[in-house]
Amino acid sequence: MDCTHQQAAPITLVISEIVEPHRIQDYESWSKGINHAASQFEGFLGVDVIRPRDHAYPEYVVIVKFDNYPHLRNWQASPIYQEWMEKARDLVVDRSRQQCSGIELWFTLPKNASQKLSQPAYYKKVVLGVLAVYPLILVADTLLVPFLKGLPPRLGLLISVTFVSALLTHPVMPWLTDLLGFWLYPSVSRKR
Repeated sequence: MDCTHQQAAPITLVISEIVEPHRIQDYESWSKGINHAASQFEGFLGVDVIRPRDHAYPEYVVIVKFDNYPHLRNWQASPIYQEWMEKARDLVVDRSRQQCSGIELWFTLPKNASQKLSQPAYYKKVVLGVLAVYPLILVADTLLVPFLKGLPPRLGLLISVTFVSALLTHPVMPWLTDLLGFWLYPSVSRKR
């Protein structure tokens, strides 16, 4: 994915790591350590770790967020980061990374696309966003309202937004971008 970044925009680093199956506990300890180390750096906004569902294929997805690209670069260029990465050398079989700033994180490339493919036009992102978000808000409203009665309104809204964001990130946006790939990425569709 071609994720261009602006210097002042928040940036997300998405790391997919296949862990040695017999080193999962070691990886878990390492992951806690490197995430704590990252949290000490300026601009760190948070980290999410998506653990594997299938232990036969232990793929971890780590999503690291910084407030801007220079702060992320400071973390990645630091000796502390280099030390932690060296410690992981025997734990990880394969690693891939993506840096995204903004909504690009929700868009997946078609399976037969090159990594240099540009993002869809702005209006297509807006249309896709509405197609994804509106039904999810309706679902959240229908499913969650009975459970959120009696909570402060802002807490209820936070829970609803978390629910929608979780489903939006996976599986809705990847499925929707794949389904509408012919429209989002017409040049790739013509190559099939």
